[in-house]
Amino acid sequence: MATEPEAAEPVVPSLVDRYFTRWYKADVKGKPCEDHCILQHSNRICVITLAGSHPVLQSGKTIKSISYQISTNCSRLQNKVSGKFKRGAQFLTELAPLCKIYCSDGEEYTISSCVRGRLMEVNENILHKPSILQEKPSTEGYIAVVLPKFEESKSITEGLLTQKQYEEIVVKCINATTATS
Repeated sequence: MATEPEAAEPVVPSLVDRYFTRWYKADVKGKPCEDHCILQHSNRICVITLAGSHPVLQSGKTIKSISYQISTNCSRLQNKVSGKFKRGAQFLTELAPLCKIYCSDGEEYTISSCVRGRLMEVNENILHKPSILQEKPSTEGYIAVVLPKFEESKSITEGLLTQKQYEEIVVKCINATTATS
């Protein structure tokens, strides 16, 4: 008696894959492989995370600390948003720094917004447990949430890469790195 092959279980997309569109900014501020991922929800809110090719996620680095203190007068932790019109939110440009990541090997990485808009919140959980930034970068380890202006919500993706474009760039980067070594 022939047995029927078991039907493969359907792959259920994750919450992030179901409700967010992934956009990428490669080589932020001209620094090779320092890539950021922007998760854009259908309601136009953007979640800023590290892309999988970022050195903090790739090279097995240990994060010593994370700081939202951008300058002596500016801390992203002081961002207090209230009301329907999001009063008190800090306004960010595409190159505005969100936080700094300090690694145990002495390397320091500045994470930029990559999106113009108002800073809704920063992830204070990564201050207390920096390892979640590496373990779950697209979910619990996000950096910040930014709300673009309504009239700019369609144009924020200009200059950003789709998932497919980003994967092509990463492959080229890997090939170039292996060719030089």
